[in-house]
Amino acid sequence: MGRYLALLIALMLGSWIAFNDQLLPESQPIGAPAGEFAAERAFADVTLIAARAHPIGSAENARVRDALVARMAELGLSPQVRAGVGVQSAKWATDRLVAGPVENIVGVLPGRDRNAPAVALMAHYDSVPGSPGAADDAIGVATALETVRAIKARGTPTRDVMVILTDGEEAGLLGANHFFRRDPLARRIGLVINAEARGSTGRVNMFQTSPRNGELIDLFARTAQDPSSSSLSVLLYEKMPNDTDLTETLKSGIAGLNYAIIGRQFDYHSPTSTPANLERGSLQDMGTQVLAATAEAAFAAQLPGRSPNVVYSNLFGNTVVAYPVWFGWVIVLACAVLLAFAVRWARHSGEFPASDILRGMGALAFAGVGTVAVLEFARRLTGAGFGFVEQRFLLAQSAPWEWAIMMLSLGFLMLSAGDMARGRRWMAAVPLVLGLAASAFGEVDWIGIVPGVIAAALGTFVYNRPASRKGAWAGALVLGLILTVALQAFAPGAAYVIAWPLLVACIGAAATALSARRGILPISLLTVLAAAALGWQGGISHFAYEGMDLMPLFSVQMITAGLVLWPLAQPDTGAQKGLVIGGVLLACGLALTLIIRAEDPWTPRYPQVSYVGYHVDQDTGRAWRFSPPVMSNGWTDKVLRAEGGPVERLSHWAWRRPMFAASAPPVAEPAPTITLERTADGGARLLALPPPGARTLEVRVRAASGGEVGAVGGVPVKLALPKGEWVRINWQAPGSGLAVDLRPSGPGRLDVRYVAVFERWPTGVAPLPQRPADLMPWDNSDSTFVSGTRAFAW
Repeated sequence: MGRYLALLIALMLGSWIAFNDQLLPESQPIGAPAGEFAAERAFADVTLIAARAHPIGSAENARVRDALVARMAELGLSPQVRAGVGVQSAKWATDRLVAGPVENIVGVLPGRDRNAPAVALMAHYDSVPGSPGAADDAIGVATALETVRAIKARGTPTRDVMVILTDGEEAGLLGANHFFRRDPLARRIGLVINAEARGSTGRVNMFQTSPRNGELIDLFARTAQDPSSSSLSVLLYEKMPNDTDLTETLKSGIAGLNYAIIGRQFDYHSPTSTPANLERGSLQDMGTQVLAATAEAAFAAQLPGRSPNVVYSNLFGNTVVAYPVWFGWVIVLACAVLLAFAVRWARHSGEFPASDILRGMGALAFAGVGTVAVLEFARRLTGAGFGFVEQRFLLAQSAPWEWAIMMLSLGFLMLSAGDMARGRRWMAAVPLVLGLAASAFGEVDWIGIVPGVIAAALGTFVYNRPASRKGAWAGALVLGLILTVALQAFAPGAAYVIAWPLLVACIGAAATALSARRGILPISLLTVLAAAALGWQGGISHFAYEGMDLMPLFSVQMITAGLVLWPLAQPDTGAQKGLVIGGVLLACGLALTLIIRAEDPWTPRYPQVSYVGYHVDQDTGRAWRFSPPVMSNGWTDKVLRAEGGPVERLSHWAWRRPMFAASAPPVAEPAPTITLERTADGGARLLALPPPGARTLEVRVRAASGGEVGAVGGVPVKLALPKGEWVRINWQAPGSGLAVDLRPSGPGRLDVRYVAVFERWPTGVAPLPQRPADLMPWDNSDSTFVSGTRAFAW
C-alpha cells in the first residue's frame, strides 16, 4: 500500500469516525415506552415555554410560570412558587450588583425514604430579552419534566426527586442564588443535575462537575449512553468566566453535574431560538443522558460521595475511560518504554543521526506553533470582528468555516512533515509571512505575530537539510512525551489529550520499527491507528471549534495529529509529494476563507442583528435615537434619521460605550420615585420605586464621604462605597421597588443616577419601520430608556 494512499485513507476514515461520533440520536416518539425519555413528548413543553421572549419580571414570564406550575401539578409534583430576592456581585467588576425578585418553581416526586438526600433536576425557565429561549433554557426545563415523568413510570425511587425551575438565571443566576443561599429546601438536596444550552443543536456534553468527582464520574461512566464528556472540559470551564445555575449549587457545597448543547451558536440568546429551530435529536440526547444519571442516583441506596478527581474521557460508543491521576504516570512510562524500544529497533535497520531527532522535535513544534499564525491570518481574512456579536458573520457560516480551519490546519501540518524530506529553509517563511499579515487588517495582531516569529525561528533550524523519516518521527514522539510529562505534572486533567494519541503512536512506532518496516501490514497498522486517533481527536477539535473563537487551541490538535500522521505524511528523502498534498489543502482552505469573506450570509433563517433605542434624559429634557456601532446598518441609520437630525457619535453616562445617535423630540415618560430615609441604626435607606411599566431599573449611587452598602432588597450584602465613586445596582423585575441600605462613613452628599427601561417604543415619535426579513432585533432593542439624577444630603 502506498504511503500516500494510506495517508488519504487515514484522513478519510478518521473524518468518517469523527463525523459519525457527532451524529444525533433519533427523536423518540410520543408512544415510546413510559419509562424511557421521548423527545417528542418533551417537545410539547418546549413549545409551551418558548412561544415568545419571557425575561424575568415580564408578563410573558408570568404566563410561563403559571403554565409550568400546571404541568408539574399534572405530574403529581405538588409544585410551589417560592419567591425571594436574588443578589449577585458582578464577576468582572467589584462596583456593581445585579439583584431582583424571583419566583422559583419547586416540585417533588416523593421517594420511599423522605429523609434521604434528594436528587434534584434543575433548569431555568426565564429567557433573555428578545429571545424565545427554545434552547436556553426551554430544552432544560422540558428535559427535567420528561425525566421526572419517566422516573415516576419506573416506580417509586429510593429518595425524593426534586425539580427546581429557577427564575432570573439570565439576569445573573438570581433564582439559583436565592434558592441555594436562602431557601431551606436546598438543605435537603444531595445531588443536582443541571441542564443548559448555548446553541440549538449538537451532541450533549457533560462539561462541569463538583470538586472531588471520582464517584460522580463512576456513576456517569456506568450509566451514560453514547456520552460526550472529559476532564479537559471540566478543567477548561473552571478557568472560564462563564456561569450557570450550577455555580450557585457548587458554592453551597452540593455535588452536581452540568449538561449542555453548544452547537449552532448563532441561535444562542437570539430571536431565532425558536422551537422550530431547536434540533429534536439534541433534546433526545439531552434527555437520554440526564435520565440515565438521574435514575441511577434516584434509585441508588446512596448518592455518590466525595473522592479524588479522576482523569476521564469518552472514547467511542458507550465507553468512558477513567482513572486516578497517578495512573497518568503509568501511561507516561509506557510511552517512554515503547518509544525507547522503537528507536533502538529502528537503529538496527539503519543508523540515523541524533540531530534528526532534535529536528523532528522542532518540526512538530513548528507545525503546532505555525498553525496558530496560519489560522489567525485566516480568521482576520474572513473580515469578521471578535466578540459574540461581531463573529455572527462566521456563526451564520459555521460549517464552511470549520471546514476551512480543518483544511488550513492539516495542510500546514502536511507541509511541515512533507518538507522534512527535502529540507528547504523557505518553509520558515510561511508562518512568518502569514503571522505578520494578520496585522494588515487594521490593528496589530500579536496572536499572529508572536507564533509566526517563533515558528520562523524553529523552521530556520529544522529545514536546513533533509531528515530521515525515522529520526523525525522519533523527535516528534519525544516532544509529545515532554509535553505529556509537563501536563501530567501541572494539569493532569488535560494530559490525556496528548498522552492517549502518544500511546497509540508509540505502539505503532514499536510495531513498525519507527516506520522502517515496509509492506502492507506495517502500513495498514499505522493507517488504522492514525484513523482511530484522528476520529477520537475530531470530537475534541469540534468541541473546541464550537466552544471558543480561539485559534491557539488548534495548535494542540495539530501536535496530537502529527504524532500519528507523521510516518504517513513525511515522504521518502528527496520526494515532494508531501508538499503537494499540504499545499493543495492549504490553498483550498485559503480559497474557502475568501469565499466566506465574500459571502452575504444574512437570510430569514440567519438574519443580521440590529439594535435601536430611544433615550430621554429627564434632567436636560433632551432625547436621542441611538444604536451601537457594532449593530448599525442601513435600517438602523434610517431609524436614527427619522426625525431629521444628523447622526453623530455621542457619549452619555447611561451608555456603556459611545453610540451612533440623532436628536429626537423628547417624550414625557414617568420617572421613578426615589427617596432617602434614616434608619434606626444610624444608617440610611434609599428607596427607588420604578415607574409603571418599567421592567428594569438601574440605580447608581455616589457618596461624597464614602461608606458601604449593607443590604439590597432586604438581602445582606457587602459592597464598598468608595469616596466619590459610582456604584451600580441593576434591579431586575422592579415590582414593588428597590431598597438599598447604606452605611455612610460620615455626613455629606449622596448623588443618585437612574435608568429605567420600558421594553416598548415610545408613542409621540416616528414609529419604527418594518425590518427586512433578513434583519432581527437584538436583546432589548426597540426599548425606551429614561435617565435622570437625584441628590440627597445625609
